[in-house]
Amino acid sequence: MVRGGIRGRGGMRGGAVRVPFKKTFVPRHPFDITLCDLAFPKVTSPPDDSALTAALLKRNQDLCPTALEQTAIANLVTKVQGVLDNLVVAPGDFSTCQLDEVRQVGSFKKGTMVTGNNVADIVVILKTLPTKEACDALAKKVELDLKNAMKTEVVTKAEALTTSMHEKGFDIANRVAKVRVLIATLPQNIRKLEPETHLDAKVMQAHLAAIRHIRWFEENAHHSSIKVLIRILRDLTKRFEGFAPMSPWTLDLLAHLAIMNNPNRQALPINQAFRRVFQLLASGLFLPGSAGITDPCEVGHIRVHTSMTLEQQDGCCMTAQTLLRVLAHGGFKHILGIEGNASIAREMSVWDGVVVSPLERVYEKPTEKKEGEEDEDMEAVEGDGDDDGME
Repeated sequence: MVRGGIRGRGGMRGGAVRVPFKKTFVPRHPFDITLCDLAFPKVTSPPDDSALTAALLKRNQDLCPTALEQTAIANLVTKVQGVLDNLVVAPGDFSTCQLDEVRQVGSFKKGTMVTGNNVADIVVILKTLPTKEACDALAKKVELDLKNAMKTEVVTKAEALTTSMHEKGFDIANRVAKVRVLIATLPQNIRKLEPETHLDAKVMQAHLAAIRHIRWFEENAHHSSIKVLIRILRDLTKRFEGFAPMSPWTLDLLAHLAIMNNPNRQALPINQAFRRVFQLLASGLFLPGSAGITDPCEVGHIRVHTSMTLEQQDGCCMTAQTLLRVLAHGGFKHILGIEGNASIAREMSVWDGVVVSPLERVYEKPTEKKEGEEDEDMEAVEGDGDDDGME
């Protein structure tokens, strides 16, 4: 009999088995001066931000679609919506597929469109399975009904409609506007989809999510300041590479958080909200260990920034930290694109004698291990990956 017997097993008294340590992910909330305002009372009067406010409103006005663009897209959406609604109520002899619901989604419905991108989105939920043949037949039926409805109108060359197919549905467009008809199906049909026959299941789920997003937006983010900030943030994602990975839904939630999530539960002024966006991103709101922003339209605690890779999360934080220093020294016109260019995020700049140098990336991809080599930290690395991957 081995010395120590049962007492010595696992180094524990009474024969207890040592349970392997499992790493628990505890998300942290980044520092937010707006929420800690009472703990850090101001000793000086707030700076005059009238110039920043005026610049933000001017930039928003420049980004808004022109009256011609708004009229063109509204007219086209009305016509397409009318045809699709008729197919829901009275399909007639059209039996290739059955329509259950038609909903407008996206920036047009939210009121956050940007000039130069005159595109509206409509999701069509089918009762039947979304085969590729059914999608083609629906596109031809909509095109035919539109042409019949426009027979009595004087149609110019710019208003002549064309139809094009793609993996998400089909587009109906003219030279000045475009409506994307996005195909979805009932949730219970998702598991029945076959890749060879039907449209992609992930695309269907994304279109159903877009309907949930628009419902949430209409209930919670209807404040005009939120729409102004969203439009400005969308422009920033086009001009600064580090912000490009943020999705439109992420920008919607970020703008809502910056304006409405405060102790008073009242909308912050647009200038304070704009500064707060950079403060939050620079403090690590969208880094791996952060609580981030929980998606209000999904089951479970899903953080929206986990859709970005670790490199993209690092780049977003790095860009925000550099631009926050530029903003602190009065460089808001360069950030907004009123003056200068986007090089301030990549190159050294000087503001009233203060040098702002761009930061460097801190995340490095782990090197690939040769076969047979062991990594002592592999368990910790895998634990972090599981937390992000599950969401």
